[in-house]
Amino acid sequence: MKKIKKIKIKINGKVKILPARINLSKLVINLKIPVKKVAIELNQEIIDKKRLSKIVLKNNDKIEIVHFIGGG
Repeated sequence: MKKIKKIKIKINGKVKILPARINLSKLVINLKIPVKKVAIELNQEIIDKKRLSKIVLKNNDKIEIVHFIGGG
């Protein structure tokens, strides 16, 4: 039986266990995050949303997702 590899990451300070080789795009979809209304930071670097599918998450990555709030 083949063991499925897992990685541990932090999203907004909360630990999540995910399958290895998941990319940032799949994570955003799984979390039902409205991409147009957030900024995504990976290990203290803001990520260009065009690159989400190219970025494969690694063990101990830290992700911050910041929602834009309108108003005035």
